[in-house]
Amino acid sequence: MTDAPRRTALDAVHRALGATMTDFAGWDMPLRYASERDEHVAVRTRAGLFDLSHMGEITVTGPQAADLLDHALVGNIGSVKPGRARYTMICQEDGGILDDLIVYRLGETEYMVVANASNAQTVLDALTARAGGFDAAIRDDRDAYALLAVQGPESPGILKSVTDADLDGLKYYAGLPGTVAGVDALIARTGYTGEDGFELFVRPDDAPALWAALLAAGEGVGLVPCGLSCRDTLRLEAGMPLYGHELTTATTPFDAGLGRVVKFEKTSNGGAFVGRAALEAAAARAEERPPRKLVGLIAEGRRVPRAGYTVVDAAGTVIGEVTSGAPSPTLGRPVAMAYVDAAHAAPGTEGVKVDIRGSHEPYEVVALPFYKREK
Repeated sequence: MTDAPRRTALDAVHRALGATMTDFAGWDMPLRYASERDEHVAVRTRAGLFDLSHMGEITVTGPQAADLLDHALVGNIGSVKPGRARYTMICQEDGGILDDLIVYRLGETEYMVVANASNAQTVLDALTARAGGFDAAIRDDRDAYALLAVQGPESPGILKSVTDADLDGLKYYAGLPGTVAGVDALIARTGYTGEDGFELFVRPDDAPALWAALLAAGEGVGLVPCGLSCRDTLRLEAGMPLYGHELTTATTPFDAGLGRVVKFEKTSNGGAFVGRAALEAAAARAEERPPRKLVGLIAEGRRVPRAGYTVVDAAGTVIGEVTSGAPSPTLGRPVAMAYVDAAHAAPGTEGVKVDIRGSHEPYEVVALPFYKREK
């Protein structure tokens, strides 16, 4: 016997819309509603509406909440101002990545940590284990929130039509409490698509009414419901890592080209944090003798690379591995992210190929991201 997947508060809505559902990280989630390519294009050119209620919210409160998070995570959380958010990671003692996170500072002594669905329990357990000696409390709030996202160039106008919150003053990676279509929400200017957009944390019981109100508000500008499939191609084009693909316990932030999230200069707890020694060594290795680097690959042909496919040089020698790959609706060609040897990581390196079922298909090495929106 296996446990049935959990269902979000919007499950009945997705089924009524004819969504193709899939088991993702223990949740029954919409993969697509009709054409994943059309959903992708809608987010790039108009707007898309996502159910992200599978994400894991963990609240940390108390006089030493910031000190605990500075100890447990690699970022300088104590420097985050109320109403702002920060992208960070939680690592093992050996520097391996347990998860990448967004931490919101909700008040002077209150923070919300948002973990990936597949790692939420792992992050909760790690934070709890690391909380000893700190005057702070950790609360599992995964059942307290539903999470909706409106992403795309039309998203500010759509949201403005149903809220009186100051969206013009809301910066990227910031959040504020407000009312959206009569529903109390934490409105965050964050997302995972490479477009401008918002994520709305609400009570689960309020989610269906808010979903309906947002769809109605966006109908005139082409807002469509979107599933996880196009979310993956959107983040891939934007060069955003996915845990279990670009990020694992076998990689450090420096291996992933994200060493910037590690803040050795933070002074809380005497500058100590879990994994510091290993990450200092990883930083030195990355500077002196770079290991494999994360790069972008654009296909010269039409065959699509997938995670786990090997990358080879002109002689057929293995030089890396694909971590994510898919057709790119924006570029019109298949693209991939891959870890390759540093000697083959420079944009324009010739002779790089992907082994696709025994055929060595030519690929162009490019810098990430593949796509960056105009400001």
